[in-house]
Amino acid sequence: MILKGKKVILRPIRLSDAERFVKWFNDPEFNRFMLVRHISLKEEFKWIRGVSKNKDTDLVLAIEVAGKHIGSVGLHQINHTHHNATFGLMIGDKSFWNQGYGTDAACVMVDYGFRKLKLHRIELEVYEYNPRAIKVYKRIGFKLEGKKREKTLHQGKYYDALHMGLLDREWKNLSINK
Repeated sequence: MILKGKKVILRPIRLSDAERFVKWFNDPEFNRFMLVRHISLKEEFKWIRGVSKNKDTDLVLAIEVAGKHIGSVGLHQINHTHHNATFGLMIGDKSFWNQGYGTDAACVMVDYGFRKLKLHRIELEVYEYNPRAIKVYKRIGFKLEGKKREKTLHQGKYYDALHMGLLDREWKNLSINK
C-alpha cells in the first residue's frame, strides 16, 4: 500500500529501513519522546517482520520524502468491533523536523483511518514535554481528554503523558481536511 500526501509518501516498511530505526531509537535527542528508547538491530528486524504479519490490527508505514526514509506513522491496536485505533508518529531524521512533514503524514494516516478503515475514534498519548508533537496533534483536530500523571522519567524529573482523541465527525469538519 502506498499513500500520498502533499509533502510525503507513506509506503510499507522494509527490512532495509531497520538500521535507520535503530540509529533513531538509540539517539537520546530523539528517543526522549518515545516509549521505546533503545533497540538492537536484531530486535528491529523482528519488529519489522511482525508488522507485516499483523495488518489486521496494526498499520505502520514508512514516511518518505524525495526517496528518503525519514520516519514512520501508524494506526495500532485497530479494533474493528468498536471502530477505534491508537495513532503513532515519528520523524526520526532530525533534519526533517519542523518542516510540516509530520503534519502531512499524520493527516494522510488519520484520513485513511476514518475514510477507508471506517474508524470512529483515533487516540494517542504524548509526553507533556513534546510541544512540537502536541501542536501537530491539536492542529489536525485531536482534543486533550486527560493525562496520566508522572508517567515518564526524563532527565531526573517525572512528566505527565497527555491522552488525546479525535472522532470521525470532528475530522470531517476540519478545514485542514477539506
